[in-house]
Amino acid sequence: MKKAWQALDLGGDGLQALNARYTKLMRRRPVAYGALLMFPLGAHRWYLKEPVGAISYIGLSAASVALGLAFGPIGFAIPAAAEVLFASADLFWIDRRVTAMNKALRMQQFMRPGNEPPKNYHGRYPDAGLDEYIKLKENERAGHQPVERQPTGKEKPARAPSFNEQEALLRELTRRKPDAKKR
Repeated sequence: MKKAWQALDLGGDGLQALNARYTKLMRRRPVAYGALLMFPLGAHRWYLKEPVGAISYIGLSAASVALGLAFGPIGFAIPAAAEVLFASADLFWIDRRVTAMNKALRMQQFMRPGNEPPKNYHGRYPDAGLDEYIKLKENERAGHQPVERQPTGKEKPARAPSFNEQEALLRELTRRKPDAKKR
């Protein structure tokens, strides 16, 4: 292993440990939607690290209780209706927020300073150009059979035996083995 790659620090344990840390830190939609049931406390906003929104929910809850005590059901209903309206908007906000938070976490984990490939590293493909790259990728395609060149310049594709031909060859080989032992 080249020394530049040895200097690349992924937290001491490599890619698996990095993925394990990321999995532990990432936010999950089911948990966020479950916390939305406790919207008067702003639990889903606390879970998604949005303290201003969480405090707003708590403030609306406190306002609805205070106005309810002061003015009765009408005083309670106005801030409570606003809170329910915001909670219904958060049904759509949660998905976008979880995605954004997980993407930021992933980038934070994988793009830390010092986690870059060694200087002058170009990957496993040659720098010869697009045509060379396409040729190389064509040979890597699954199921692609290489083309043999004939001296005449005509291309004749090499063909792998079909499944039935392979089965016939195997049957022939099993028939020959007992004959070879008799000799």
